[in-house]
Amino acid sequence: MLAIEINNLVKQYKNGVRALNGLSFSVKTGEIFSLLGPNGAGKSSLINILTTFYKPTAGNVTMLGKDLINNPSWIRTQIACVAQQVSIDEHLSLMENMIFQSKMYKVEPQVAKERINSLIEKFELTSYLKYPTSSYSGGVKRRLDIAMNMVSSPKILFLDEPTVGMDVDSRKAMWDMLLKIRDEYGTTIFLTTHYLEEAEQLSDNICIMKNGKDLAQGTPSSLRNYIKQNILRIAFHDIEDIKKYKNDIKNACLVKFMNIHENSLFISVEESRTSLTLINKFLLEHNIKFDAIEIVEPSLEDVFLALTSSNKDLKEEWKC
Repeated sequence: MLAIEINNLVKQYKNGVRALNGLSFSVKTGEIFSLLGPNGAGKSSLINILTTFYKPTAGNVTMLGKDLINNPSWIRTQIACVAQQVSIDEHLSLMENMIFQSKMYKVEPQVAKERINSLIEKFELTSYLKYPTSSYSGGVKRRLDIAMNMVSSPKILFLDEPTVGMDVDSRKAMWDMLLKIRDEYGTTIFLTTHYLEEAEQLSDNICIMKNGKDLAQGTPSSLRNYIKQNILRIAFHDIEDIKKYKNDIKNACLVKFMNIHENSLFISVEESRTSLTLINKFLLEHNIKFDAIEIVEPSLEDVFLALTSSNKDLKEEWKC
């Protein structure tokens, strides 16, 4: 059984804005599914529909085998949603927050007690029990927020950009937590994120959308086949060298588009091996300092940029 099945979903607001325009995709039970898209793609409207806050204008949504429109009350008992804004009450202790959540969802006291103790241990929150929640770091508050929403044992957990603003260590801890929720609890996770590396690392399946429509769907590896591009990576000593030389490389008309990540410049070319030789020669002849050059597979970020950027964006920012 599919966790979520969406067919030709439309959401049009009273002001005429059509946030969703024939969106279709499905989410398998027990997987981590990521929804990606630029700002204004319609992600928030979709989340509000799937969590029963909004009604769609047209189309069909089935969740856990039941129609969303006809069974909103039942569906609300099967899901949980963690928004970008942390929802814990800092006037309550960690345990009080967990107990309050269990009462909100009418979980039987004995069952709630067992679940709460298990979640505190699983998500490594035991050492924080003696401290006020107001003193927690942003990462720990987010972990507690998710643990609270697991007290009701939801079949589907919606997470809206759960790692935004986190440092590297906190983000890694959150990734481990999400994998644990999927693997040990069997919970379907519906994730929105702007961190493409996060989606690539965590997701079983991904949908990329823009202007209310689905552009591409599949596993992280299969999505790379959506663009038939040859990518070269040129590694520089630091980001300042990239800024210094990228226009020289672009003006040589050797590349289709380019993308910067950390200390590397990724460029799309017509034919990788021939271009590798030509660009390497160009760099050496023009005394452009670089650390390495290699042929690489397109990343999820390359796919995302190729699918969601308009022709004007490509022409003005990447094409030479």
